[in-house]
Amino acid sequence: MSKKMIVVNARMLRKDRLDGTGWFAFETLRRITAAHPEIRFLFLFDRPFDTEFLFSENVTGRVVYPPIRHGLLYYPWYQIGVKRILQSLTPDLFLSPDGLLPLGVKCKQLAVIHDLNFHYYPQDLPYWTSRYFNRYYPAAVKAANRIATVSEYTKRDLIKTYHADPEKIDVVYNGVQDGFAPVPEEEKKRIRDQYTDGENYFLFIGSLHPRKNVPRLLEAFEQCKKQRDSRMKLVIAGSLFWGKKEIDAALKKMSARQDIIFTGRTSDRDLNRLMAGAFCLTFVPYFEGFGLPLLEAMQSDVPIISGNTTSLPEVAGNAALYVDPFTVEEIAAAMTRMTTDVALRQSLIEHGRIQRQKFSWEKTAEKLWSSIEKTFQ
Repeated sequence: MSKKMIVVNARMLRKDRLDGTGWFAFETLRRITAAHPEIRFLFLFDRPFDTEFLFSENVTGRVVYPPIRHGLLYYPWYQIGVKRILQSLTPDLFLSPDGLLPLGVKCKQLAVIHDLNFHYYPQDLPYWTSRYFNRYYPAAVKAANRIATVSEYTKRDLIKTYHADPEKIDVVYNGVQDGFAPVPEEEKKRIRDQYTDGENYFLFIGSLHPRKNVPRLLEAFEQCKKQRDSRMKLVIAGSLFWGKKEIDAALKKMSARQDIIFTGRTSDRDLNRLMAGAFCLTFVPYFEGFGLPLLEAMQSDVPIISGNTTSLPEVAGNAALYVDPFTVEEIAAAMTRMTTDVALRQSLIEHGRIQRQKFSWEKTAEKLWSSIEKTFQ
């Protein structure tokens, strides 16, 4: 009897460039492939790949061209290149951790759809990327034999927006990396000395994408500094995607811009340290399918200011002080309160220690494998 074969869209596995979807794929696939040697896995990449992503002996990799470096290249990659491979191999399953699927193939397909931000904010994406997503994500929902998603919020959104069958959607929460952990006060001091000349700092982590709401966060920090004379800094750690013009415009208006540190993309170790040394995580995007930095903060005993929209309250529970992400004054007031209310900070940390127990990559991998088994049926 021949082994079952699963073909996987692995294009988000890129050396030193994992984002939320990439971490989901990395952490689940390395566990699933090792736990199921009876399955053959073929990983499809859109450019030359690092062999570290071939996690075990039952995994092989193949490059499918063209690399998706522009929104116009999604179509030839998914609907021509990947489709051709699936038609020739006829695997038992195609698993797509970014939710996009080739249409018109005979094999069963499982799509992991993280959120529908492109539906609500199409202007936040490059034009051709937005067009492709808004055409082909609804088609993927119809074509998929089963769907996994990372929050109850996104499950409800799929049902409401695309009339997806609730019976074929599984909620598979994200987990958190092992490197995020509390550190002693002496180490916090060393981190502050390295990044902020010894001062306490608010921290934002994430790609500098329009929906991350960084311009309003900058304005709120400016207001916070004016409301209360403090030496607090704001550290922004992440790569610039698009939206630089809006960030630059906000910075030009600020008198406190010398207190803002942009680190760019950092190594995993540096990100762990930045989080552990933070006074508070300020994470106020206006749209998130999950929000990994919330887990990273809870794991590091760092209190949270969070947006009150989409999936964020579901993930942070009682471990965050919530604000309207569209109201600069509300974000600023929360930042001021966090600097003055010691009891609040400690309470949020304690709630975070409880809330974080709900999430782990082991649980994520187990639930995704359960979804795979249901798709096989």
